[in-house]
Amino acid sequence: MVQLSNSEEQLMEHLWQLKKGFMKDLLEAYPDPKPATTTVATLLKRMIDKKFIAYNENGNAREYYPLVKKSDYFSKHVNGLISNFFNNSASQFASFFTKETNLTAAELEELKKIIDSEIQKKKK
Repeated sequence: MVQLSNSEEQLMEHLWQLKKGFMKDLLEAYPDPKPATTTVATLLKRMIDKKFIAYNENGNAREYYPLVKKSDYFSKHVNGLISNFFNNSASQFASFFTKETNLTAAELEELKKIIDSEIQKKKK
């Protein structure tokens, strides 16, 4: 599976939020200090090569848009994590996640609701 570097992932995050955007929109999305235009241009080219984004020509400007949905990208990531670090055991991952992330009681209750809801769906 092709992955994005941290800087590509950060740019992808901006593009997912914007849904589509020109170079100036992407640069504006960054907090200060903003990266150089050339840096963003290089990242965009790499992400096009990796087939994560594409663009439409709009005059002499390019409007970029994601080809990969955020949920698809992160579900592949999480499944990769589970297989690489938790012997393909989702329960080992869940145990680690709930113990090591300092979740509040309310957050754990929310997780429990999500899990109970998924159990109900699977039983149907």
